[in-house]
Amino acid sequence: MTGTGTHRPPAEFAARLRSRERLVGYWIACDNPVGTERIAGLGYDYVGVDGQHGVLHQPGWQSAMLAVDSRGRSAGVIRVPAPDPIAIGTALDTGARGVIVPMVSTAREALDAARACRHWPAGTRSIAGPVRAELRLGGVPAEIDDQIACIVMVETAGALENLDAICATPGLDAVYVGPADLSLALGATHFGDPGVTEDLEAALKKVTAAAERAGIACGIHCLDGASAARRLTEGFTFATVSSDITHLQEIAAGHLAAASVRTAA
Repeated sequence: MTGTGTHRPPAEFAARLRSRERLVGYWIACDNPVGTERIAGLGYDYVGVDGQHGVLHQPGWQSAMLAVDSRGRSAGVIRVPAPDPIAIGTALDTGARGVIVPMVSTAREALDAARACRHWPAGTRSIAGPVRAELRLGGVPAEIDDQIACIVMVETAGALENLDAICATPGLDAVYVGPADLSLALGATHFGDPGVTEDLEAALKKVTAAAERAGIACGIHCLDGASAARRLTEGFTFATVSSDITHLQEIAAGHLAAASVRTAA
């Protein structure tokens, strides 16, 4: 499920992201490696694992990456809990091909995140040694760095204010909009608040324009595939679809409704 409709190896994910290809991903919030394995075989360009708001804490990151890699179709990406170099390094040591770093509001925070994704002299990441990252990405630090994508989130008022400086950060590969938190930063009382719809759309245009000026990728989280398709026509270069836990509930509720109607008839 790529911009060209053809399957590309997960090892090419960072290069494709940097070249601003149209990519579609899926979101994992459940600590369910069997379910993650099923999703990873469907053909999404990447599978994002939520280490911030989901129930996947650090031990689950490794299991999720093993599940994604077992299918050989999608690149595994981890959203870390915070813009913390230790958390970033830990996520990358699982063999993840990228990290999504939340709550980044300044260019300094973006630079710290980018440097945490690179080994010396380009950054501050510690060499993992003969464990999973080297098994998956090779043993030469510079070659490993080239295969890793650093993505920071735009979801705060500070990020909007410092957008151009963030996008110009050396070593940063992409920005990624968290529309729920960004809505709150714009004054919404809840995600979907119609009172900030126009402001949110204006902010999204600002983000895509800044990313394009800087020549970096720009992504957004979407509620469904149709929304992802629309955003990819509006300047975003990658989009993530919903989540496993959301779809689990939606499908189960739909089947319950269908069964109840037939029973009542």
